[in-house]
Amino acid sequence: MAATRTPATAQTPAASQGAATSQGTAAQSPAGSGVRWRSRVLWAVQIALAVFMVVASGLPKLFGEHTAVQVFEDIGWGQWFRYFTGAVEIAGGLGLLIPRLSAAAATGLVGVMIGAVITNIGLGSPEVVPFPALLGVVFAVIAWNRREKARGLLDLFRR
Repeated sequence: MAATRTPATAQTPAASQGAATSQGTAAQSPAGSGVRWRSRVLWAVQIALAVFMVVASGLPKLFGEHTAVQVFEDIGWGQWFRYFTGAVEIAGGLGLLIPRLSAAAATGLVGVMIGAVITNIGLGSPEVVPFPALLGVVFAVIAWNRREKARGLLDLFRR
């Protein structure tokens, strides 16, 4: 039994025009390639930061790595705050990998980094401040560039 195939030229004029419009202009225009390039770079940064937030920042806090325990002892809020911070960092890192949550996760991580900057200044460790400050700026850039995804997330709650 032979399968019947419809040749590509048998499309209706409207269908072929729509296909050319949706594929041709974005892929061939310099603006379309710039948007794709920026999105790819942003995803690469998000993936790298997600791995960092989960593996190098959140998990050591949850597993009681010595330095993390000592830092949170110095903060004076108790070890529950270390667990809370670790869980928030892991959730934020994982959220960076989920397109619909990426803007919200990045925004939350901006708050975490602001807290880290304030805490390090309060602990008398200003030499540590540039790293969370830089991360906060990068998370803000991610949140801004993914803001359309955040609007989509808000629409889910309005239904």
